[in-house]
Amino acid sequence: MNWFNRKQNAVLGVDISTAAIKLLELSRDGERYRVESYAVAALPQDAVVDKNIANVEIIAETLKKVVKHSGTKLKNACVAVAGSSVMTKIIPMPASYSEDEIEQQILVEADQYVPFSLDEVSLDFEVQGINERDHDVMDVLLAASRRENVEDRVEALNLAGLKAKIVDVEAFAMENAFVLLSNQLPDAIEGQTIAIADIGATMATLNVLHNYRTVYTREQSFGGKQLTEEIQRRYGLSYEEAGMAKRHGGLPDNYESDVLEPFKRSMVQQIARSLQFFVSSSVNRNVSCVVLAGGCASIAGLEKLVEQELGIKAFVANPFVNMALSSRIKPQGLSNDAPALMVACGLALRSFD
Repeated sequence: MNWFNRKQNAVLGVDISTAAIKLLELSRDGERYRVESYAVAALPQDAVVDKNIANVEIIAETLKKVVKHSGTKLKNACVAVAGSSVMTKIIPMPASYSEDEIEQQILVEADQYVPFSLDEVSLDFEVQGINERDHDVMDVLLAASRRENVEDRVEALNLAGLKAKIVDVEAFAMENAFVLLSNQLPDAIEGQTIAIADIGATMATLNVLHNYRTVYTREQSFGGKQLTEEIQRRYGLSYEEAGMAKRHGGLPDNYESDVLEPFKRSMVQQIARSLQFFVSSSVNRNVSCVVLAGGCASIAGLEKLVEQELGIKAFVANPFVNMALSSRIKPQGLSNDAPALMVACGLALRSFD
């Protein structure tokens, strides 16, 4: 499996997260992108556990639903594995090496960097560019993951009638999508360090980028599922009823003050804690802006609370602001889902590599 396959026709971006599958199809006319189709479908509990697929058949059935609902005709797809399941390493190599020579060298040296038998892993590489300090050397990114992490996703796509043309890494997909946000930021970001706080159903991931490149990633168990469980406990609802109430309203008047506000403050604390870990591990790098992504980023007022509590500029991610939309796309629905579609968007952008 070529993770970073370099020459592709159009591919669907398929993000398989703990709580949902998100599918996105993009096209391009000149320099402008266009959203051709997208769909989101919820997953049953425990279909994905800690970002590992636990039930391939359920994933495949849900994939069939999102493909049908989206109306896409594409069959090739790009999926991603979680950053926590991937080992990455920058390897210096002579700048004169061809791609074949790089591949041969990777195969010779990989066992020095990968803590598993090479028979148990899927790996690939991508040239990052000439080394800043030595122009005779280029930096090559090696990525490796346990084979089952890749094969489960490939199998699920196959069962759903799709073909995995590219297997990416979530952090790299987020990095791809971030480029679309750069003109929305209040200040120029050259030389700046930007944090993307991606808060989903069960996992909060902090991706820190410097000059558009990921320099730090941290995952921790926290997400919207905790809000759903609190609604369930407080109001005597089933988990499914609590989820519906959270999404569509109908909760008591005191819900915001008693349940939602404490959860928002917990989110800000999680972001602050992750930022502290980054700052303590970094040399002279302060974060200048926080981008809020994931399903929880759509909670009203979160960005203002981040700014008030952390003293850092914050805004909610929407990679589709400057895109055209096909007639089948409902603008308000896409806008509501936009923060949760960052990874899917980054994957769909692989169509244009």
